[in-house]
Amino acid sequence: MASDLVMVAFGYHGEAFHGSQIQPDMKTVQGALIQALRRLSWWSEDCLEMASRTDAGVDVRMNLATIRLPAGLTSTLDPSIISQTLNDHTPEDMVVWRTAFVPQATCCRFAESRTYLYRTEMIPDCPSDVDIEKFAKACAMVEGEHDFSNFCRPDAKRSPIRTISSCQPWLSSDGRVIGFSVTGESFLWNQIRRFASAFNRIVTGDSTLDDLRGALDQPEKRVDLGRAPADGLVLWSIQHSAFGTHSSAPPDASGSTSPPDDRRARIRWLSLTRLENSAMLEREWVNLLNRT
Repeated sequence: MASDLVMVAFGYHGEAFHGSQIQPDMKTVQGALIQALRRLSWWSEDCLEMASRTDAGVDVRMNLATIRLPAGLTSTLDPSIISQTLNDHTPEDMVVWRTAFVPQATCCRFAESRTYLYRTEMIPDCPSDVDIEKFAKACAMVEGEHDFSNFCRPDAKRSPIRTISSCQPWLSSDGRVIGFSVTGESFLWNQIRRFASAFNRIVTGDSTLDDLRGALDQPEKRVDLGRAPADGLVLWSIQHSAFGTHSSAPPDASGSTSPPDDRRARIRWLSLTRLENSAMLEREWVNLLNRT
């Protein structure tokens, strides 16, 4: 069947979906997109491909997908109308903020880089006075090419070797460590959540920088530095040659509140941070929609 290929940039609130991949009787991101395409009579078998998979609870400012639309449709609809039409048929927890026509051979999974943010403050035992120097050293250690066997679930079908082009502390306007940003071409399952746990263990004193170095330099020796919760993770940006360049810089965090020391107050604060993260995404989407 003849078709036209478009690439869409879209985001979603992670708590509203049981992950990105379709699951029977579950609300998923892929399922919501398929449902929208069916309602519009734009659906055909294997017409949809997403660039990145995300687990339940992971927020997404920007993911990418390619959609093979019925032939001739793109000659009557411009990209902004396609975005608006998709938004009219997807849940409010999701937004398509840009559409572009791309060559037929384009594969959205072959992205140049992906950038994630992790708000380590949301890890339950994260201290309120993080040692910035120690945290920055931990971030720098994972940069470059490594065998990340100790930072993923073993999978014989996938190489554990990945290259991290950048891992930097994410700071508030007053210099507080909020978390970190990390960029690479691709990542292993739970790799960033395991980075977050390792960095947090280092600043709490439960592990050392030498422990992190050992986990990286001796991948054959099994070391478990933990896995942080999903709700601190945000897929922030994807750079793809067919979609143009755009900012991957972390957002202004001036509105983020600092964690309290009191245990009961911290429980309430964690609820507040989830609202702050949601508001951060909504602000970004409004700005991105205004640019297109």
